[in-house]
Amino acid sequence: MAHRNSIGLGIVQRSCFEQVLLLVPAALDAIASLSDFRATEGRVRLLQVVDTEYTADSVEWCPLEGRRHLLVCGTYQLRKPESKVCGVLLASGLDPDEPPSRLGRLYLYRLNADSSACPLLEIQRRDTSAILDMKWCHVPVAGHALLGVADAGGSIELLRLVGSENAYTLQPFSSFALEKQCLALSLDWSTGKIGRASDQPLRILSSDSKGQLYLLEVNEEGPGLQEVAMWQAHHFEAWIAAFNYWQTEIVYSGGDDGLLKGWDTRTPGTSVFTSKRHSMGVCSIRSSPHRENILATGSYDEHILLWDTRNMKQPFADMSVGGGVWRLKWHPFHHHLLLAACMHGGFKIFNCQKAIEEKQEACTVSASHTLPNSLVYGADWSWLYVHNPLQTCQSCCSGSSPCSNSGAKEAHLSNLKAVHQSPAPSYDHLAENDEEGHTILQSGSKPRTSVQALAEDMMKSDSQLHTAGTKVCDSDLYLEAANFDISFLTTCSFYDHILHLWKWENI
Repeated sequence: MAHRNSIGLGIVQRSCFEQVLLLVPAALDAIASLSDFRATEGRVRLLQVVDTEYTADSVEWCPLEGRRHLLVCGTYQLRKPESKVCGVLLASGLDPDEPPSRLGRLYLYRLNADSSACPLLEIQRRDTSAILDMKWCHVPVAGHALLGVADAGGSIELLRLVGSENAYTLQPFSSFALEKQCLALSLDWSTGKIGRASDQPLRILSSDSKGQLYLLEVNEEGPGLQEVAMWQAHHFEAWIAAFNYWQTEIVYSGGDDGLLKGWDTRTPGTSVFTSKRHSMGVCSIRSSPHRENILATGSYDEHILLWDTRNMKQPFADMSVGGGVWRLKWHPFHHHLLLAACMHGGFKIFNCQKAIEEKQEACTVSASHTLPNSLVYGADWSWLYVHNPLQTCQSCCSGSSPCSNSGAKEAHLSNLKAVHQSPAPSYDHLAENDEEGHTILQSGSKPRTSVQALAEDMMKSDSQLHTAGTKVCDSDLYLEAANFDISFLTTCSFYDHILHLWKWENI
């Protein structure tokens, strides 16, 4: 049985999400010297570093055609009512006896590969409650892309993408308040597998800090979220909830009690299985969108397990990753590649092909990267892919006229360099530790020099793209001729409040 007080790898106990986000200074000192790169089958190269001001914990690329160049980043920041800068109290207007406020900000970025200096351009920011999870719906709703956000205010908010190109913005569409005095910890859409049936209801699954699960249905004709079911799933925080994308009546949950559970939403409240295979809190679950019956789970016990959902008594693969596994993402096109955000263990890319096909071998590490003074909580693959327009689009891409098929957006990526970018307008913050080892927000300080040094080192180490003449595409028009040996991904991290854009190459 998992021991609740042992989960957090040296974490000071505090309510809910803070207990897994905040490391004591001694733990930071122990990992401060880590800044390594390891790869066996591939390599990753840093393209851009963006300061998110608040500590970042969630990144999501839009999966919809024509909008795949759009990226969102969510942040989570604790601020004490009594804030000091250089020994001077700031007039925050907050009662010092009140608990710390949880601040959040949502960034919307556009990948502009025509800009060699800053390919990721910020086009919108929204101040919100602290964000714990975000997911794009994989199908348009009433002609719009929808983003679901789980926040510390205990709400599931739907934001609708409106506009085009530089004028894209996310605007409120609908919201649903969970039970009072709780945090919304996770959400998942029922649309994770391509090829949703027309009669399949559009649903969201969410979990909260009281261990409860919520099944919500989206009204596609107009704004509205309706509760279908709610039930108690775990004794403590339900860190994660996820659909089985192949049979969306089946859902999974993981909790701080160390339990992985399965549920049939047609008879909610009674689990169809309960697994104690993880030895600490279960905080990530991901159904494969490519292979039926494949499920990945991650935990504070620093292990990723792969399961055949037809036999949940024992996983068929077990990988030790050297850090708590906060997020898991299958590659949108490679069925066997799994991206993991491993907190102080950085991020890792696993090749799970033999494990999935033969059920005999563990996954191999394709690439691994750790950063100093950093906890990686967010990671996602981009749906953009590389192709050669001279081979795949001779007729419509020759000459000076751009390709006009189905809103496809193509951009040259031959001159991208690793750069460090502060948000605009400039407004720098420093996350410090108070006497209890908790992060507090201060303003007026410079960005971390270690991040700048890393970006400079990456620039010196030949981090430019060497694919002259290649382009990226955000439609499915050229999938058959795509070069899937090149992919793009983003990660985001706590403490250093940084978003990283990476290029991964299969070598």
